[in-house]
Amino acid sequence: MSMLISAFMFIALLAVSFAHLLWSFGRTWPIRDEKLLAQTVVGFRDIERMPPRLASFAVAVATLAAGILALALADHDSGGTTLTLLGIPVAAIFLARGVIGYTPWWAGKTPEPNFRLNDSRVYSPLCLLLGAGFVALTLMRLL
Repeated sequence: MSMLISAFMFIALLAVSFAHLLWSFGRTWPIRDEKLLAQTVVGFRDIERMPPRLASFAVAVATLAAGILALALADHDSGGTTLTLLGIPVAAIFLARGVIGYTPWWAGKTPEPNFRLNDSRVYSPLCLLLGAGFVALTLMRLL
């Protein structure tokens, strides 16, 4: 069961990583207009451009690392206690981002309509699922 959970998590994180990698190279996939892309995936008030390319690259690396961690957590014989415990802060990061996405504070920070729609339907639920996946993988290694 843990391999199935980690495989789905890895696929989702790989897709997120790939999108951020493309943005780090200056591509605006899947939206051709940079301003509209920034409004859709970043969402901050009056945003005109995508964040710095280095930031997108850092997110690409971090999400890929999280995906690899998910796969590693599915192997109960590797990594020992250190690997198991690494799942806890990663789970907390994803759960926090998922929960914050539903707060009025976040809605005030990210008022762009395209982002609001995507955040409530895709970004925040995905983060909650990923966080729950890391919790489940960690618990499966502990039990």
